[in-house]
Amino acid sequence: MTPQTLLAAIDADAPLAQRHLWLMDTLRWVRGDAADVIGAVARMRALLDALDADPALRQRWRDWWNTFHETVDITPLLADHGFAPRTAFLSEFGHRMRRKLLPGTPETTDLAELFNLLLPTAFDVQWIKALDTATLQRMQTTLLDESDGERWSAELMDALTYCVSQVSATGFASEVRVRMSPQAQRDRAFHALPAALESLRQAVQQHGPRSPQALQAAGALSELLDACRHAAYTVYAHLEDHGVSVGIVFRLRQLRERIVRIKVLLDCLQSEQPGRANAALLADLVQVGLDSRSIRALIAASSHLTAAKVAERSAESGEHYITRNRAEYSDMLGKAAGGGAVLGLTTWIKFSLYGLTLSAFWAGFAAGLNYAVSFVLIMLLHFTVATKQPAVTAPAMVAKLRDIKATGAVRRFVDEVANLFRSQVAAILGNIGLVIPVVLLISAVLQFTTGNAMIDTAKAEHTLHDLHILGPTLLFAAFTGVLLFASSIIAGWMENWFVLHKLDSAMAHNPRFTDVLGRERAGRWAGFMRRNISGLTANISLGFMLGLTPAFAQFFGLGLDVRHVTLSAGQVSAAGFALGLDVLSQPAFWSAVAAVVLVGPINLTVSFYLAFQLALRSQNISQVNRRLIRAALWRRLRVAPMSFLVPPANPPEDDDADPAAPTQHG
Repeated sequence: MTPQTLLAAIDADAPLAQRHLWLMDTLRWVRGDAADVIGAVARMRALLDALDADPALRQRWRDWWNTFHETVDITPLLADHGFAPRTAFLSEFGHRMRRKLLPGTPETTDLAELFNLLLPTAFDVQWIKALDTATLQRMQTTLLDESDGERWSAELMDALTYCVSQVSATGFASEVRVRMSPQAQRDRAFHALPAALESLRQAVQQHGPRSPQALQAAGALSELLDACRHAAYTVYAHLEDHGVSVGIVFRLRQLRERIVRIKVLLDCLQSEQPGRANAALLADLVQVGLDSRSIRALIAASSHLTAAKVAERSAESGEHYITRNRAEYSDMLGKAAGGGAVLGLTTWIKFSLYGLTLSAFWAGFAAGLNYAVSFVLIMLLHFTVATKQPAVTAPAMVAKLRDIKATGAVRRFVDEVANLFRSQVAAILGNIGLVIPVVLLISAVLQFTTGNAMIDTAKAEHTLHDLHILGPTLLFAAFTGVLLFASSIIAGWMENWFVLHKLDSAMAHNPRFTDVLGRERAGRWAGFMRRNISGLTANISLGFMLGLTPAFAQFFGLGLDVRHVTLSAGQVSAAGFALGLDVLSQPAFWSAVAAVVLVGPINLTVSFYLAFQLALRSQNISQVNRRLIRAALWRRLRVAPMSFLVPPANPPEDDDADPAAPTQHG
């Protein structure tokens, strides 16, 4: 298609949709195959050449452009495009989902909606930015006239008014205002915004947008916007100390981006190279339009601080599960043995529930309740379960990398990995070392008192079949690792929510609590919940996920199950007792034993890896530094492999010349 053919189709009297479809076709032609930026710029020049060569075509374009300008309003595009139409995170999430699922129409007077159809690709950003100064000047002289310049200045001022009013509204929102620092509240930067904008408006109207008076007023407005931005940043400090709200973070990001937009609009209004400034604005509008349609970008941008806070709170909990010397290693063995004893009782209750012949959901609910109560009991008795540790110990280790540029930071991190690995070995040995004798003891007592073991022969054979190493057991173990990680995330979010809403203070001082419990008892309960809300949530959520996941998977026909190393060891022990000593000669038994040996490492590895990745992102560790960390780990494994199994006799000396110390902070 030639430029002349495209321009010949211009019809200022065509219906609204047809006029907009013509513009879409023209920009699609300029875009070409979206691979050659130089070619796109050349096609834009060809359009300009065709208009310059034919005055009739140029007049038809002028008629079309005037009609277009009268039927659509450009100001909302300049002021609001790329910003959430709602201030709530969930509302914006639903809005983006609808935009992804529902098609747009060119039959609209909303230029922001039409804009996404006109310039829908990242390639549009590239070719717009590639337009040279001469081409931009030609576009201004060929496509526009003097009246367009006056209208453009008025539209820019209107867009500035919209943007500044939104910034003011965010600054005056109670949830933002009360979280600002006392100094920011005293400075009252947001209060002065309307007057600063009005001064700019009067200077532009009286002296012109590029007059010294307008430039001075714009500079004052820009400085005030910086003060507003700094005042808003003080809210983050409050969120760090008192819990993170995704909604507040979302509003703060919107405020920051609106301030950036205001400065871009000011540049367009007062730049000595308006063509270049307008092209930069257009490219920016295309980019933010792309970003505003991304659900992943919305979640990542709004939840980053929350993820960091979750990782930080998990790190505080994880420090208790890392052993660094022989005494702590022995203590971990004892705590894990206690956890294994409780899970031996859990295994008995699990098999007893089968006799109730409940429906799938209620059987899963009962199993989840059994697990949850057992895990909470283990926590309250200060015992431990091996597989629950990695999801909280990974953030604790990554916290060592907070000052990654410091001398010896990577070496200290490698030391922590070795400490964690030893801790996990101790925890698994302690869990399994006592769950097996407890299950055998319970089975023997039941056999002696009732004549029946914990399970019958048929159930025992079925249990060994389910745990066969060649079946899906290892896949289920990996999925269980995901659930272990998910429970730590749920716990972190719950603790953040608990702190954000000051529930410990409410429990300690609210009359409804103090009247029932008494002031002292209410204070003790408040302190207990503040210290243990994360652990209670993690244990209860994990228990119910382990119990209910198979039931929901069965409903959807997925055939998905869970495999927890300690519980699986208890089940194999019960099955072995029921089948007698002859089971030692059965391949199915040894296959199940081999599967249990692998289930533990898989549970640990998956949950640790997911938590580790989250923690790395929360600390902004770059890819370069991650490679250095991996290299340091492999070097330690080659040089001192036993350090991952045996606690060191002496603590490592500080390494002032750490060869793995990274050179940049990510």
